[in-house]
Amino acid sequence: MNMNESSENYLETILVLSKTKPAVRAVDIAEELGFKKSSVSVAMKNLREKEHICVSKEGFITLTPSGQEIAEMIYERHELLTHWLVKLGVSKEIAAEDACRIEHVLSSESFNAIKNYIESN
Repeated sequence: MNMNESSENYLETILVLSKTKPAVRAVDIAEELGFKKSSVSVAMKNLREKEHICVSKEGFITLTPSGQEIAEMIYERHELLTHWLVKLGVSKEIAAEDACRIEHVLSSESFNAIKNYIESN
């Protein structure tokens, strides 16, 4: 799963939006991330070519199994790291921002070690 941070963020955003919206469209992603719709369209084309998303003829975006796997992995990292940083005394806003940066560069080995530590304490 060699992906860049931007692609991972798009997949995570699609996952999060799909939890609250019956259908996710490029305009929803653009609004959520504060990006231009044209930028989102280019990113969606790349994700579609990599077979991480499907786009219906109506413009509804869904995650493929590989896209779902990546999105869930990033989302789990984000949630766990945010919660952990808040427990350490970091403000919720800063914790979420820092978790968003950390979630993309942390190795699986380090993430699993942190996760195991948190769950055992």
